[in-house]
Amino acid sequence: MVNNQLLNEKNKPTEPTNSTNSILDWDHDLAPIPRLQVVDEHQIFSDKLSQYMKDWGLSDAGFKYDVVAVFGSQSTGKSTLLNRLFGTSFAEMDENQRKQTTKGIWLSRAKGMHVLVMDVEGTDGRERGEDQDFERKSALFSMATSEVIIINLWEHQVGLYQGANMGLLKTVFEVNLQLFQNQKSKEKTLLLIVIRDFVGATPLDNLANTLKADLEKIWASLSKPEGLEDCKITQYFDFMFTGLPHKILLPDKFDQEVIKLRSRFNDPKDPNFVFRPEYHKRIPADGYHVYASSIWDKVLTNKDLDLPTQQQLLAQYRCDEISNAAFEVFNERITPYKSPILEKGQVNLELGKVMKGIRDEALESFDKSASRYDQGVYQKKRLEMYAKLNIQLGVYFVGQINNLHKKAVIMFDENLRKQLKDPTYNFAQVISTCLKQANEYFINGAKATMLPETDWSYSREQELLTEDFKEISSKARTTEFKKMNKALEKQIETELADPIALELNQPTNDMWHKVIGAYKSTVSDGEKLLSKKAKSFDSSKEEIKKSVSELKKRTWIVLRKKVDDELADNLLLLKLRNRFEEKFRYDEHGLPKVWKPQDDIDSHFKKARDETLSLIKRFSKVDLSRDPDFKLESDEDFDFERTLTVLSEAKQIDITTRFKRESDAFFLEAKRSVVSTTAKIPPWVILVMIVLGWNEFMALLQRPLYLAIVILCLSIVYVIYALNLWGPAETIFSTVTGEATKMIRAKLAETINTTGERNQHYEMAPVNN
Repeated sequence: MVNNQLLNEKNKPTEPTNSTNSILDWDHDLAPIPRLQVVDEHQIFSDKLSQYMKDWGLSDAGFKYDVVAVFGSQSTGKSTLLNRLFGTSFAEMDENQRKQTTKGIWLSRAKGMHVLVMDVEGTDGRERGEDQDFERKSALFSMATSEVIIINLWEHQVGLYQGANMGLLKTVFEVNLQLFQNQKSKEKTLLLIVIRDFVGATPLDNLANTLKADLEKIWASLSKPEGLEDCKITQYFDFMFTGLPHKILLPDKFDQEVIKLRSRFNDPKDPNFVFRPEYHKRIPADGYHVYASSIWDKVLTNKDLDLPTQQQLLAQYRCDEISNAAFEVFNERITPYKSPILEKGQVNLELGKVMKGIRDEALESFDKSASRYDQGVYQKKRLEMYAKLNIQLGVYFVGQINNLHKKAVIMFDENLRKQLKDPTYNFAQVISTCLKQANEYFINGAKATMLPETDWSYSREQELLTEDFKEISSKARTTEFKKMNKALEKQIETELADPIALELNQPTNDMWHKVIGAYKSTVSDGEKLLSKKAKSFDSSKEEIKKSVSELKKRTWIVLRKKVDDELADNLLLLKLRNRFEEKFRYDEHGLPKVWKPQDDIDSHFKKARDETLSLIKRFSKVDLSRDPDFKLESDEDFDFERTLTVLSEAKQIDITTRFKRESDAFFLEAKRSVVSTTAKIPPWVILVMIVLGWNEFMALLQRPLYLAIVILCLSIVYVIYALNLWGPAETIFSTVTGEATKMIRAKLAETINTTGERNQHYEMAPVNN
């Protein structure tokens, strides 16, 4: 694994050095950088590249990294050149043994640079012989994944076909055409041809011209795909040439030239800087392992390799990975709000800000890594993730809106109840105030929860909320109307009670006219109260008209009930008896009459009874003769004409009969009073009684005990007479007499039984003797 010092190098700028020992001193600066056999000799792609990218500190480099590969014949010092040039640790050939050292494809990171260095197995090796399959595959893989291809060849091989690796270059050109035959924009690759053991006898420019001529011949001889017959080699490749002295014969000069060559890789100010933007494959570092693996899979299966398609597939794969990772973090952030919002029904007024922050964090995390990939795929995946985030957050939005709905309903109901307790409330104003508060709470909460760039809406919930408000308002209105009607009925009963009782207790010819007057007065007062309340309830003219009609009916019903209560059987009889007594027992001055023998009791009795009986007819029906315009509208539940009848015919007959019986008692009483005043004892009878009872009278006077007993008895008789207790006295006397009789009978029976037992005992005594 790479040590921490190496991991911190990725952002450290590296300047070229002029020290002759700097290349030779790589191993003294840092520990060797680990290398990875990305494709082994059996053509199997390693699954460790992702981890190595992290160990090399390149997984988060984005586009700030480059890839360079080396081609050349086997045992030409490719690995040695890479190690000296980039500070890598690829295996180098043993000078004592000329055999293959690099098998497959190896990958490492350059020291001090964000550069991936690819060491490709050499060509023309005796180990593979005539099998050029891997040679072609490795060339195709390197061309698809690298920006710069280093071609390593010897100076003495320039001008030769096999020795100068022209066969290898032909393979490189062919696979390049295969890669870009379907690509609209042609991506260039830099071919850096390094001429080894360069002594300078032939100028480098001449060697370069010779190589260019040979390369153009090879390009012209290629069988080009349809549509690319006239393409030029310079449309696909740029060329650079450099020479290096002999490593063994001129080691110091070799090292110096390597240093100069290295500046082309790490110094952007160098005029021959190789890592130009037009060479970059635009594959983000965190997706390089996926891209490389996909390319090798296509190469291995001998399928058509379409780089744009591969880049899109990589973009889709990596964008999905990045999206899933960002979504996992998103779920962790949003999950704590699930229980309070979706389960407990709580309202969080900061939920909108929280959701926007979490969504923005997820998008920023996605954009940071995914924006490096194919823009078409990235934008598409970003929209998909955006929609996915909004769908997930939409659940919380709906939960919040439902909670706001419930809380607004509770708020409206509680505020309404509280304000309706004020006796001076105005219902319409109370409803308006409560509606405003509840609606503002709901709308402000809903708006605060809304997120930009969503299709969320709370209009439907607001409609349902309005319906709930209407239902609560309607119930409250009905309840308050009932309270108002109950209070109105009490007022009506209070206003009607005394006038009706007064008129019915003192019935006159215009009794019902006065009762109707009291009714109209009460209705007028009720209408004033109703009109005042109607404004409070914001009632329409039709509602007010209907309420007034109902008020008149209720007032009339209350009036009739009061009339019925006053004219109940016992009260009606009492009224008739009082009226009869007033006419029969008292004179025109209101003094009690003392009947004399010469008075015509019969005519007085008949006149008083007839006048009293006429009241029954007057009480029997409400007389509207003096109020001809008075009438109430009838409906299914209210028949005004029927309510005018107070006493039915049967009831009138029953009351008449019962009254006549009671009035007869007054008639007999009057007759008895006349008899008692006319039936006097003659004087001579009194004289005879005195003469005959003189001795007894004197005996009483002479014996105080007898006198006291007589006085006591006379007092008891007087009290019984004065208090009219003859009935109770008779009952007590009968009860006492009965009990005494029972006691006497029981005593006699006991005596008889005792006597019989004695006689039986005496009769049996002689027998025993």
